[in-house]
Amino acid sequence: MAEELVGSITHYFAKPEVGVVKLGTEIKTGDVLHFRGSTTDFQQKITSMQVDHAAVESAAAGTEVAIKLKDRVRSHDEVYRVT
Repeated sequence: MAEELVGSITHYFAKPEVGVVKLGTEIKTGDVLHFRGSTTDFQQKITSMQVDHAAVESAAAGTEVAIKLKDRVRSHDEVYRVT
């Protein structure tokens, strides 16, 4: 499967298991993302995301979006959309 770089992780909150992604391109609910770093490698479908504590269906380039994750990510991990 082809992958397109969509952004990188800027922060991870362990207790709610949420990662903050700085976007370089638009993403939307339903996209499958691949999180990849030196110790990170998993794929997940986006089921919910928030911008400034408000639920959104899509987020534009340049936005920082919070995504509920099933596994831990680290700052500077890269995020790819699986196409």
